[in-house]
Amino acid sequence: MNTSAAGPAPGPVPAATRVVAVVGATAAGKSDLGVALAQELGGEVVNTDSMQLYRGMDIGTAKLTMTERQGVPHHLLDVWDVTVAASVAEYQRMARATIDALLAQGRTPVLVGGSGLYVRAAIDELDFPGTDPLVRARLEAELEAGGPGLLHARLAELDPPAATAILPSNGRRIVRALEVVEITGKPFTANLPGHESVYDAVQIGVRVPRPELDRRITVRVDRMWEAGLVAEVEALAAVGLREGRTASRALGYQQALAQLAGECGEGEAREETVRATKRFARRQESWFRRDPRVHWLGGEEGDSPQALVRTALELIRGH
Repeated sequence: MNTSAAGPAPGPVPAATRVVAVVGATAAGKSDLGVALAQELGGEVVNTDSMQLYRGMDIGTAKLTMTERQGVPHHLLDVWDVTVAASVAEYQRMARATIDALLAQGRTPVLVGGSGLYVRAAIDELDFPGTDPLVRARLEAELEAGGPGLLHARLAELDPPAATAILPSNGRRIVRALEVVEITGKPFTANLPGHESVYDAVQIGVRVPRPELDRRITVRVDRMWEAGLVAEVEALAAVGLREGRTASRALGYQQALAQLAGECGEGEAREETVRATKRFARRQESWFRRDPRVHWLGGEEGDSPQALVRTALELIRGH
């Protein structure tokens, strides 16, 4: 067939150049804003929530349903089994590959999530110190014998900013921070570089007044239980959740496991999840506030989702 009249062959897709990151505390509205921005920018969402990487952890992580994603492709969800220990270095490899592929396709990567170290791993000049199996094994033995409290107190002496950023119950991350201190002779946070991105990135921070954020967290936790979180946790326990060093510590999942084990009642499990989530939200806000590149939106009682989208788009397009 003669195709000479069909016109020239299409050229390569023009590469996109900008990466957008939507950050902030849990329940602030990052996911919905990320979807809206991806729709407006011809983009796709890249997950930067460490717990949404786990397969089957849906209700407790507030993972968007397919309907809520509104046709926007989402990447790096449901990557790991619950028995896998999270690795920021492995996440970095996957995130960079995903971002690079989207940029090459002319799509705007919209990073969405509140795990600060994962956001930095994806977009910043960040190399991770190696591991020492002997040091790691010794620290893990201490964790097993005495729990995370003593190790967290030691970290608070050696590296106060790291101790502030890491939950006292997160034994795995405490062990890693202490391991880095011992291997490098420097605080764990000293291994974080300055705020230099490997991409042309604009970061949008979603801020909600504290009373409203606390209210949203309480409502979200109630909805998690009503939506069947305990049944979700029971099913995940059957495939190894209790043995997962990272997944079993996730907010809501840890408390639901305790409820299933008879260590507390449902009311106590819910209340502790609310308290722990509020503490975690404050740590998230503290982390992101230290980054001068974040453009904060919201913070007023009357801010509407539509107004946030408009303001975010103005910032991105004027960046």
